[in-house]
Amino acid sequence: MIVAGDIGGTKTHLALFDWTKDRVDPVRLESFHSADYTSLEDMLTEFLVPPKPPTPIDESATEKSDDAEPEPARPAEEPLKIDAACFGIAGPVIQNRCQTTNLPWVVDGATLAKRFDIPQVKLLNDLEAMAHGILLLRPDEVHILNAGNPPPYNQAIALIAAGTGLGESILFWNGSRYQPMPSEGGHSDFAPNNDNEIELLRHLRSNYLHVSYERVLSGPGLHAIYDYVRDSKKNEPTWLSEQIKAGDPAAVIAEAGLKGQADIAKQALDLFASIYGAEAGNLALKAMTLNGVYLGGGIAPKLLAKLKDGTFMKGFTNKGRYARFMSSIPVKVVMNQQAPLLGAASVAAALAQNPASS
Repeated sequence: MIVAGDIGGTKTHLALFDWTKDRVDPVRLESFHSADYTSLEDMLTEFLVPPKPPTPIDESATEKSDDAEPEPARPAEEPLKIDAACFGIAGPVIQNRCQTTNLPWVVDGATLAKRFDIPQVKLLNDLEAMAHGILLLRPDEVHILNAGNPPPYNQAIALIAAGTGLGESILFWNGSRYQPMPSEGGHSDFAPNNDNEIELLRHLRSNYLHVSYERVLSGPGLHAIYDYVRDSKKNEPTWLSEQIKAGDPAAVIAEAGLKGQADIAKQALDLFASIYGAEAGNLALKAMTLNGVYLGGGIAPKLLAKLKDGTFMKGFTNKGRYARFMSSIPVKVVMNQQAPLLGAASVAAALAQNPASS
């Protein structure tokens, strides 16, 4: 049995798999609100040692005599034997240890292995785990934005994922298989492409000393773009302002924009999709990812209608003399939100089969 985890700033998904070689469904899958826990150890304890069900009450014997025989103790549950574990974590992983980016956690693989008696525990950057996962996806688990014209031989692949934050990864062909490479590219400098985006940068610099792509391409980033449009256009409906204050701002803005309920929300989505396309194109150029770019994370599937209207691909291909070259690169949206978990599980399964690979 193996344990896999997808640890995000908002939610954490943990799963048990009876995985040996090929992809299988989880034996058990649970989701947790990350901020409700002080550490991954506490969350894992709850997941691996679920509370015992209450002992049924015998209503026919509510009163017992003093000399009644005591009930035998319930046998302890047999502890799970975990052969290996792998966790994808939003943050840089150095020497199997991670200081998480959007949580006040320090996660250490050796500590987890010792505490839970797991022979092999490996930590991966969350996008590295997702990169392993996209290699396992079925055709119906992706949506093609651009079919492109990939070469008949294996070349690099890029992965970019906007959600609570922004993650990036590159998969290179090592001669026999694709090897995911971790990256913290989401924290690179935001580079505006036109006057409107330059003004957006100026607006963001009033709040942040360093404006990264994550400050723009994320849930909070969509809200920040909306605030810029609101402050510059002065066209915010009162009803939308009230809904944003009462709910999840990014979700409210996205819904209003996709449904065409407010011009300000549509303008915010236009900016978001264009910048998303531009940065995906930047990543493709830097790594020459001729075999495709995948859009992962929680935002892309929710904004699929917007990504399909051409705004994203216009930003993606707007690379001057390389516009035609960019149009030849396939672009796909990952629709299976369990891709990071599948990736982590595949790595844990490989560790369980071949401990020396760690």
